[in-house]
Amino acid sequence: MSYLYLALAIVAELIGTSLLKASEGFSKFWPAVGVMVFFLTSFFFLSLSFKTIPLNIAYAIWSGLGTVATVLISVLIWKEKVTFGSLVGIGLIVAGVVVLQMFSPSNGEAQIEKQHYSIHGEQ
Repeated sequence: MSYLYLALAIVAELIGTSLLKASEGFSKFWPAVGVMVFFLTSFFFLSLSFKTIPLNIAYAIWSGLGTVATVLISVLIWKEKVTFGSLVGIGLIVAGVVVLQMFSPSNGEAQIEKQHYSIHGEQ
């Protein structure tokens, strides 16, 4: 369920970011309201994902996938250009998320450790 919350947080962040562009510096009322609603929604779902996904993993996925998807949206919807340097940077972000996933404790191990402490009354 936590990864569903994380996915919802990413989608809400993407919508909020697109509305931020559409608000033209908060000069357009409804897009500006949408920015606040969707960013609040994003942070709400991101906070729910932290219940079982470690902070470093959840935030890396949220920011990494959000960055990559935002670039795609900026090209496809806003018709912005992407440079070779941008593509290299995006590749490094994706590589960083993969490394964090590979070398961080799995959610299962973190959950077992949490249960161990709660069963044994340890802090």
